[in-house]
Amino acid sequence: MSKAFEVEVPAKIESESIADLVRKMLIKIGEDPGREGLEKTPQRFEKAIRYLTSGYDQDPEKVLNGARFSVAYDEMVVVKDIEVYSLCEHHLLPFFGKCHVAYLPNKQVVGLSKIARLVNVYARRLQIQERLTSQIAQALEDKLRPQGVGVIIEARHMCMVMRGVEKQGSVAVTSAMLGKFREDKQTRDEFLSLVKSGKSYSL
Repeated sequence: MSKAFEVEVPAKIESESIADLVRKMLIKIGEDPGREGLEKTPQRFEKAIRYLTSGYDQDPEKVLNGARFSVAYDEMVVVKDIEVYSLCEHHLLPFFGKCHVAYLPNKQVVGLSKIARLVNVYARRLQIQERLTSQIAQALEDKLRPQGVGVIIEARHMCMVMRGVEKQGSVAVTSAMLGKFREDKQTRDEFLSLVKSGKSYSL
């Protein structure tokens, strides 16, 4: 159970493992959880889902603490093409793509690897892309107090590709702009230009 969110769970469900519940689900959809190919699937699923939602047990502040440095630098810092893998909270299907993060320092910077770790903290939760984008930006705003923060996520959603409208090539783009990135068009345009430059990947 998440340390960040305390939810009252009925005693009957609390006593069952995720693997137990998956075994029941397999029966409900007409499968035999005892057959060779599915015999160990419930345990595998439990291990996988715990990893994919491990962000609930991680504290963004602890990720950034110890990696902040006082520096007389006020030019834009950009970390782009951070791989993002998350689970849509509506269907529990994956969405994945790239995250681009930028900030204008205000007397302190953070270790570059910590930005990627921060993205993972929020991505490894049940999410919607819009909230994920905002959470990353707000965490950097709260912990660094920079002049501004910009975050862009480009992602493909399996709930659109595998079901529903089944649009194979669709990509969702979300952004969060705080401080100078919201107020100053030149700053925002510089960020967008840096993100678009030199793209060599495809989602």
